[in-house]
Amino acid sequence: MLDLDDDTFDALVEQEFSALPEAMLRHLDNVAIFVEDIDPDAGMDLLGVYEGVDSPSRGDYGFGEMPDRIVLFKLPLLAACRDLQELRHQIHVTLVHEIAHFYGLDDDELHRLGWG
Repeated sequence: MLDLDDDTFDALVEQEFSALPEAMLRHLDNVAIFVEDIDPDAGMDLLGVYEGVDSPSRGDYGFGEMPDRIVLFKLPLLAACRDLQELRHQIHVTLVHEIAHFYGLDDDELHRLGWG
């Protein structure tokens, strides 16, 4: 398992998020990115999660709502990767996957598209 301190891991997440295409981020509204060690319910089986109201379902969504959350789970990501290059790739894939949930794509559609 890779061993990175929190600051280094957070910097990788920021770099990968910043490298995402503008077209993907343009309509990403009221969504915050978080890093946590592990999901307490899923343990090491979950790399990331989107928590919130997806864009197609928002309707009157607007004023005063707390931000939706995309959470990346550090320990499962570190355990899944052999080196920094693989970790960067997996962070990228996980961010794209969770952002796709914001846009309303479900896991079946993401698997079909190769982002599952």
